[in-house]
Amino acid sequence: MITVTGATGQLGRLVMTELLHTVPASALTAVVRNLEKASELAALGVNLRQADYSRPETLKAALQGTDKLLLISSSEVGQRIQQHGAVIDAARGAGVSLLAYTSLLRADTSPLGLGEEHRATEALLRESGLPVVLLRNGWYSENYAAGIPAALAHGALTGSAGNGRIASATRADFAAAAAAVLTGENQAGKVYELAGDEAYTLTELAALISRLSGKTIGYHDVPWQQYKALLEQAGLPEPIAALLADSDAGAAKGGLYDDGHRLSSLIGRPTTPIADVVAQTLASAL
Repeated sequence: MITVTGATGQLGRLVMTELLHTVPASALTAVVRNLEKASELAALGVNLRQADYSRPETLKAALQGTDKLLLISSSEVGQRIQQHGAVIDAARGAGVSLLAYTSLLRADTSPLGLGEEHRATEALLRESGLPVVLLRNGWYSENYAAGIPAALAHGALTGSAGNGRIASATRADFAAAAAAVLTGENQAGKVYELAGDEAYTLTELAALISRLSGKTIGYHDVPWQQYKALLEQAGLPEPIAALLADSDAGAAKGGLYDDGHRLSSLIGRPTTPIADVVAQTLASAL
């Protein structure tokens, strides 16, 4: 049995879609907080288990019978270490044969503030004695695509990444990698540094948006504190604004760049070009 936590989230749902291409639905378990949101998976024959990272008592039953487990990192920054620890304890109790964890690109040395909780989780995994494979995911292209409508409205893409190069890929690319690992052999002990095939600066991204939209879009680089304030003014909650601004600052230090091409090698195809992501976003925005 392959079990995926957070199976109705933005990444988890894509992982389930990928797995269903090659794995019978009856051999898949989706662990979710809200069963209603998983009705489409249930209709396909996927096993559903209800559990919550913050309620350890729900995890033990949810993971029973699991052979391979994908622990998708929690979205609740600040609570991840305790939440992940609860899943790891439940996985050890269930005797899983492989635990795959979605970590952060070069988590052990990352300048991003996000790296702290991922480093702590990786330490818990090492101490657990479980067979583990680390999927150190780079940046999602969708994170920058989300800012395109605002860039069009203001005539500028704003950020704090300086000239840092960003090797992003889509969630679908990373989902395909997770599925490949979960269905592959001899994965225990491996560490995958996963990033897109191509890299760009935000200046280059702004130029790409300009070319594809027909509008003049420049890149406005500001200190990360100012960028955080601008994101809050745009309506983002303070923790999310802080996360995005800090990540941009980390990108300026090389934290979102990698040229190892491990992701495309793992999924057996090139990663999705950022131009395709921009074009798709513009088609919806214009």
